[in-house]
Amino acid sequence: MVETEKARVLVDCGMFQGSKTERELNYRAFPFEPSAVTALLLTHAHIDHTGVVPKLTKHGFAGSIYCTAPTVDLCGVMLPDSGFIQETEVRQLNERNRRRGLPEVEPIYTLEDARAALDRFKSVAYETWMTPAPGIRARWWNAGHLLGSASIEMEIERDGKPPVRLLFSGDIGPGNKMLQHDPEAPEGFDFVVCESTYGGRDRFERSPEARREILAKEVNDAAARRGALLIPSFAVERTQEIVTDLVLLMESRKVPTASIFIDSPLANKATEIFKKHAKSLDHGDDLFRAFSSDFVKSTESVEDSKALNRFTGFRIIVAASGMCEAGRIRHHLRNHLWQHSTTVLLAGFQAEGSLGRILETGARQVTIMGDTIDVKASIRKIEDYSGHADGPELTAWLTERKPIKKTVFLTHGEEQGQIAMEKEIAGKIVAADCIVRPKLDDVYDLSGETCALLAEETRPRIDPEAVAARDSHNELQDLILDIQDEMRKATDEKSRNTVIRKLRRALTGEGPPPSGPGRRRQPVSTRRARGFDEG
Repeated sequence: MVETEKARVLVDCGMFQGSKTERELNYRAFPFEPSAVTALLLTHAHIDHTGVVPKLTKHGFAGSIYCTAPTVDLCGVMLPDSGFIQETEVRQLNERNRRRGLPEVEPIYTLEDARAALDRFKSVAYETWMTPAPGIRARWWNAGHLLGSASIEMEIERDGKPPVRLLFSGDIGPGNKMLQHDPEAPEGFDFVVCESTYGGRDRFERSPEARREILAKEVNDAAARRGALLIPSFAVERTQEIVTDLVLLMESRKVPTASIFIDSPLANKATEIFKKHAKSLDHGDDLFRAFSSDFVKSTESVEDSKALNRFTGFRIIVAASGMCEAGRIRHHLRNHLWQHSTTVLLAGFQAEGSLGRILETGARQVTIMGDTIDVKASIRKIEDYSGHADGPELTAWLTERKPIKKTVFLTHGEEQGQIAMEKEIAGKIVAADCIVRPKLDDVYDLSGETCALLAEETRPRIDPEAVAARDSHNELQDLILDIQDEMRKATDEKSRNTVIRKLRRALTGEGPPPSGPGRRRQPVSTRRARGFDEG
């Protein structure tokens, strides 16, 4: 939120992701009055940047929402889809809550709320100044992250002084991204708010040919297992990129031919939008050809999705969500993770606390939709389809924004990534004391020679220490799985009762805590419905 004497302008309005503690913030009131917001500017359509826009309009925001034309189109399918998912999953949860005698919950917003929010969207052209609010002008620059993605340049008027110049990076795309041009933006700012998703990590930039070679190896290994290749993938752009490369590999006979099932109605709608804006994309002709291929098959209904379980042998299923947090991929994981023949290919960043990260870090058991499942599938990872620039690319992008006169704010990254990026840019781009890693709900005064944290105005909605990758909900699920494991290892009634007695002593404080192997299981995730756990 940028607040002046004349206006309040919000940049992005996305859903919290990660631990349950963080996701519960999606249900709480905004830390500001929505009706007092003058305008909303969006960098791109991903749900972590737009996901609570319908909540904002539902609770009183009546201003305009400005973004690029492709972002308008993508939000036109993504936000209603989000509202529909929330309604569906909340309805299922409430059915279970009624049986358990628990109170019912309300969705963050509904399908109709999302549709109503779309009336407030207005498109803007790249690199063209416009005035979203009195005393503030802004323009959008291609960020190379997603169709329609942008960094937002902003100038704030001041009486008798030069304007304050800010740049919000949004999400910065990597080099050699299949469908996107390289990111652009001007130079010379007072303040830059920069993402840090891959801060400190070098993914070793590869050519498109090298990227396809890596994908080919993973596909060939999966085919040798003669089972399903599950690819959790974001419905917008990631799916289009991966399917295009899969078809190119099959056409060139570098991998076995097989059915590629796109199990995501949203992905199918998004693909039509990509076709509409194909002239602005790199390799748009390859995308057109891929999605006309006989190898590619789409599902629409839930019944179509369930029918995929009847297939045997090598086949590829691409389904949302990319971090395995919601959507149809969770059903496929529940049905296939326990099979040795299955391969799960993680094709992008997996946030801490997400089921995708849990699988990536080697969990031997997970809980999905109340079922405890042994993980016997091969879990693989490929980073070449990430939509985010890596550490060196972020540093290079930030270097091109110099001179940065006052402060760089590092956001949109886990703590270790922010710390690594801070070390990388300190003294090279700005002085170390000009780098800020803000916490949730921090407020800064940008009107002076340096930015100042307004401690008396900082009212965090939750304790910053509670914003952790693993919260008490993760730890509880971890403990439950450990208990179940110990009970399974107990071979008779006597040994099982011994385990139970040790647990009771630990709970009541009577005697020493139970001794055990002391191993630490990987975090476990239950099914989540946009901000709450099902289990």
